[in-house]
Amino acid sequence: MVGEEKVSLKVPKEEIPQRGARKRAVAKVWIWEKEIPNPTPEIYVNRIPYDKYFQDKILQIIVKRPLEVTNRTEKYIVFAEVKGSGPSAQAQAVSHGISKALEKKEPELRKILKPLGLLTRDPREVERKKYGRRKARKTQQWKKR
Repeated sequence: MVGEEKVSLKVPKEEIPQRGARKRAVAKVWIWEKEIPNPTPEIYVNRIPYDKYFQDKILQIIVKRPLEVTNRTEKYIVFAEVKGSGPSAQAQAVSHGISKALEKKEPELRKILKPLGLLTRDPREVERKKYGRRKARKTQQWKKR
């Protein structure tokens, strides 16, 4: 996630960002069509190529998944700004944002993305710690005798 090579991209003015979220991570995602189609995915996260930002291969697969299942890898450039939470939640937030942006651009993709759960926000959050307990649910050891 070390950012050495930042890229300056001009987001077209007519593009409206889509919001993706997971835990405390929030991603704003813009997509627009490439001038020259090429098979390598052009995905930038916080102005850094996604494979440099997410160095774990599993996180890279999570980010690319919406484009790959819809066969739109060579059609779109993706630009995402993400903040909050950790790398895993950030990757899932970017994936959610890409899915929503693809659906906005091409509504017919909904029937591909929806059954795979890519348009659904994962509602699970961390449960807060309660007073008198060690963690959210873990209690002190209790002895009857």
